[in-house]
Amino acid sequence: MSVQTTDYTVSEIRSPAAFIASRAFIYGALVFWAFVCLFPIYWTITTSFKSAVDVTQGHLIPFVDFTPDWKGWRSLGLSPDSITQTSTVRDEFLKRFMNSVITSVGASGLAIVIGSLAAYGLTRYRYKFAWFKNEDISFFFLSQLILPPVVLALPFLVLYREVALLDTRIGLVLLYTLMVLPIVIWIMRDQFNSIPVELEEAALVDGLSIWGAFFRIVMPIALPGMVAAFILAMVLCWNEYFFAALLTSTDAKTIPVMVASQTGSQGINWWSMAALATAAIAPLAIIGIALERYLIMGMTAGSVK
Repeated sequence: MSVQTTDYTVSEIRSPAAFIASRAFIYGALVFWAFVCLFPIYWTITTSFKSAVDVTQGHLIPFVDFTPDWKGWRSLGLSPDSITQTSTVRDEFLKRFMNSVITSVGASGLAIVIGSLAAYGLTRYRYKFAWFKNEDISFFFLSQLILPPVVLALPFLVLYREVALLDTRIGLVLLYTLMVLPIVIWIMRDQFNSIPVELEEAALVDGLSIWGAFFRIVMPIALPGMVAAFILAMVLCWNEYFFAALLTSTDAKTIPVMVASQTGSQGINWWSMAALATAAIAPLAIIGIALERYLIMGMTAGSVK
């Protein structure tokens, strides 16, 4: 006597109504969470096109609750009717924007170079300093993120004053590099761990040097992780406010400091602040969309071997 068994999927066991209800709940939750995440961006963009009355009354929907106006962008000299005119505010904005670009890209690039080499060494060689081994060294790098920035405020202020790095771009680049280096090392360590060592051994057998194997074999495979680490580091540097406000005064101020300065004796100029925030968000959004494929590949590297 033989017994015949039949395998059923979960969707076949449940009734169609229950399956549709579960799907509706999942997609409804995803739509709700997307709304929660995107609403601040929507509010910021629409506020840059509002007048003072529309801001105070909380109007949200353009052409329904309020008529869009270029007041916020006009205050920066970036509206269609003022873009061709001379504007000191626009010149200041462009200067702060370039400061943010130079410090963010410079610090992120430097962190990628140093962090990739450090992570590669931690995954391919064994180190021991007293009781410190590779795992302890990796944890030490990551533990630097626990330290509150305010603890470093006074030491860096005194140090930068002595070495003449106050209010300089190079000073921010060096500080931001130290700030994002632990994250870069941690990401790249997982990236290099997912690459089989046998590939490098085969390259060494074929006559390549250690550096040749690194640049010709390892780096092309690890490129998505490097791009992901670079984007994350640049976002952190771009949005950094505390040290930019503390260590700069006129020449090296960045966009976040300029956004925070949109407060006066008469209150907050929400339309100007929203326009500045929109201009600050736009480059990161464009970079994220353009490099989305590398970002996803880099973030998921090492999850499956």
